[in-house]
Amino acid sequence: MKQTLIEGWVSLMRNRTRSLLTMLGIVWGLASVVLLLAYGNGLGKSVFSAFMGIGNNVIMIWGGQTSMQAGGQRAGKRVSYKLEDVQAVRDEVPLLKAVSAESDFNVAIKTGTRVVSIQAKGIEFPYGAMRRLDVEEGRYFEENDFTEQRRVMIIGPLAAKKVFAGAPPVGQTVQVNGLQFQIIGLLRNKIQDSSNNGTDNENVFVPHSTLPLLINQRDPDMIVFQPVDPAMNKQAMMAVREVLARRHHFNPKDEKATPEWDTIENGRELRLFTLALDVLLGVIGALTLGVGGVGVMNIMLVSVTERTREIGLRKAIGARPRHLLIQFLSESLVLTCVGGAVGMVMAMIIAAIIPPMPLYSEFYKTANHEGDIFLRTSLPVMLISFAVLAIVGVTSGFWPALKAARMNPIEALRYE
Repeated sequence: MKQTLIEGWVSLMRNRTRSLLTMLGIVWGLASVVLLLAYGNGLGKSVFSAFMGIGNNVIMIWGGQTSMQAGGQRAGKRVSYKLEDVQAVRDEVPLLKAVSAESDFNVAIKTGTRVVSIQAKGIEFPYGAMRRLDVEEGRYFEENDFTEQRRVMIIGPLAAKKVFAGAPPVGQTVQVNGLQFQIIGLLRNKIQDSSNNGTDNENVFVPHSTLPLLINQRDPDMIVFQPVDPAMNKQAMMAVREVLARRHHFNPKDEKATPEWDTIENGRELRLFTLALDVLLGVIGALTLGVGGVGVMNIMLVSVTERTREIGLRKAIGARPRHLLIQFLSESLVLTCVGGAVGMVMAMIIAAIIPPMPLYSEFYKTANHEGDIFLRTSLPVMLISFAVLAIVGVTSGFWPALKAARMNPIEALRYE
């Protein structure tokens, strides 16, 4: 096999200009395919990662307005949650892994003479794990922070810059709506396209139990929960709605009574979108490689025609059809594989030169160097593209090789 490939390379180098021009088409085709698929795949992963910054398979529901009659009550009744509803959902729905109340409001944070308006969230202990509130400095809330109504706060990185203008926030004491609060944690910067009343980077978080002291509010604006299994999101949502419907006297099938944001379902839709994008780019890539394959077939047909007398001579001295078939297929394979290898190198060089897209530059900064991300993202793409290219090369060279193998030796020797 090694000798056959060497002979194929020597045969191609007999007409270097033509071979190099054909190889250039392969180089450009494969480089384009690798870049197209790799960046398309990387974009899909970035979009999905940024969207899922909202949390780990969470569902959010809030009070709405009934649209169906139930329990003798007419439609149009407002549904407002009570704090006891959160505990009832936690106790009565075994399909849930975690449940938390959430309330959203604005606060005036005062440090010295500076007063800054910031979006705040009152939350319960399970909220952090569900919503990916990872603490960079300091600590997350403890159970005692909630039971003892401690005046403590966790702040997002963008909110910290706004309030403290670059000074370390952890350990600082601030006035929030006239009350003293201590900042116990600074959140890690999060890439988050989807937001719930502002991104977590821009928010501050306080124990929900402190809300009666802070804004004279006891009951939550919404309930956030996480199913034990993402595949059971529909069943979990229906079970939660049944508990709330029984407590607030509305039809559990009335979705307008408890509007929802199911990030699990959104994630599935986004996966389908990225899959469709990959398929589309894959089809475009296959067509691009097919154009390169046409070039390979063309040069191999020309080569067979030019070497007709050589083929006749080889057959006359005992070469079998399969020997000629393998010979021309090897030349086609050498042409495509060498061009493909050069194309991959070119794709890596171009990827190293082009910076990440501005839309997701923060994603790259947060994760790793963009070059490393490209290599990890595109390695499967490169391997698949190279395998497809090898198939294209063999397929393109098969007809010329078959034509050479079927030649009549006498007629071939007479060819001028």
